[in-house]
Amino acid sequence: MLAKVPSAQVSGLRADPIEVEIDIGRGLHSFTIVGLPDQAVEEARDRLSAAIKNSGFPSPQKGNRKVVVSLAPADLKKEGAGFDLAIAIAYLLAAGETKFETTRRAFLGELGLSGELRPIKGSLLLARRLAEAGFEELYLPLANAREAALTTEIKIYGVKNLRQLVNHLGPKARSEEGVVEVRTEPLVLQPPTAIEHREPSWLTDFADVRSQHTAKRGLEIAAAGGHNVAMAGPPGTGKTMLARAFTSILPPLTFDEILEVTGIHSAAGVLMEDLITSPVFRSPHHTASYIALVGGGGTPKPGEITLAHQGVLFLDEFPEFDKRVIESLRQPLEDRVVTISRSKGTITFPANFLLVATMNYCPCGKRGLRGQDCICNPGALARYQRKLSGPIVDRIDLWLEVPQIDPEKLGDGGREESSAAIRERVVRARAIQGERFKKFKNKIKLNSQMGVRELKTFAPLSAESLKLLNDSARRLNLSARAYHRVIKLARTIADLARSEAIRDEHLLEALQYRPKNNS
Repeated sequence: MLAKVPSAQVSGLRADPIEVEIDIGRGLHSFTIVGLPDQAVEEARDRLSAAIKNSGFPSPQKGNRKVVVSLAPADLKKEGAGFDLAIAIAYLLAAGETKFETTRRAFLGELGLSGELRPIKGSLLLARRLAEAGFEELYLPLANAREAALTTEIKIYGVKNLRQLVNHLGPKARSEEGVVEVRTEPLVLQPPTAIEHREPSWLTDFADVRSQHTAKRGLEIAAAGGHNVAMAGPPGTGKTMLARAFTSILPPLTFDEILEVTGIHSAAGVLMEDLITSPVFRSPHHTASYIALVGGGGTPKPGEITLAHQGVLFLDEFPEFDKRVIESLRQPLEDRVVTISRSKGTITFPANFLLVATMNYCPCGKRGLRGQDCICNPGALARYQRKLSGPIVDRIDLWLEVPQIDPEKLGDGGREESSAAIRERVVRARAIQGERFKKFKNKIKLNSQMGVRELKTFAPLSAESLKLLNDSARRLNLSARAYHRVIKLARTIADLARSEAIRDEHLLEALQYRPKNNS
């Protein structure tokens, strides 16, 4: 007999519907899987035989039958154990062990030897893609049901084991002992997932950071307008602490952003909770490779810059990263996507993140410390500074100094402004931008995303302000990119001040955040 059952898989961040076909014919016993399966799919033969037998059905290993499993389309590489459930259901249908309609129903999940279902990667992306393809019901492991139920266009059923699913879908099936019913819990429809915004417990509060008011002001501007920021200073002055506190002043993710970010982390297999409702904070070590940061591999997978999408990418000790890794940030910082080309094809990953980088003044770290003398020779210092090329420096909007703090300020116990108070101003400034860019829908949301054409419309300068900017640009030797980024930054500073017009004081503050060694 022949049976067809729909399934799906995730390739990179793309979900593809897959049709599982099974034909059972006469002949010497064999169990073959075709359709470009990888090793995990090939090993499904043994997993399925044990899972079907331990669920109370006749084992596929019994009898002289030739079983052929085809995964279509045949020219698409099939990876992972997510086809187990669909293959098992298709086998039971072809063998006459059960009977039900598979049209508009899709099946996902890895089977254990006992017939229990184990969680899979990318369930949210798969659910959304299957809903777009017109499927009405999706059956997948219970552990993935809450994540998949963020999609309301398709009915989600969380399944514990194979027998429970067969009892739900079809009439009482035979077992090896005859027509004996194997009782299971009834399968219930998963309700739509309600989103609860919870602040991560590990967040550092800005009130925990003493002094450093200039750096805090710069980070507030960066959060309000979506600007990239770099902090420089001696070791132990609070740069890392400020970076970790940065996400605490960012607004919670919108519903669409929650779907997008949760789907990315689920597909990458790094989802630590059911949902991601707050901006993520990714902090790769400075020894991270090019592929670890950008993504790639034989079948391209997302890297750190994609996992930081709609969140923060923190690069501590920025110049210590490999130069190739640093230069790889050029495209995502400009285009907010990263394109990876391999012999098997080209794939584009989203990479709309806020870069927060920190660095010392010199390799030894003693420059800028009271009572300490830098021991770096001129060659080492030049190599350290050359790690950051002009194009990378241009793409960072704010360069903040984080100097050594007087001991008296560390122990005075004075009150510092909390992250909650700063976040209120950030949310208000972002609301102003949202209203301004409303007609652009999803194209532009923040000041940092404006192009040259939008700057003329939404960030006009008076004749006096324009002269001030032009004079400063000549004196600081600003590139065209840096020139326009200063205007974007001034627009954000004006929004924080609730000013419709960009004034001279806003431009002057924006200019002071350019790197000092450009002058």
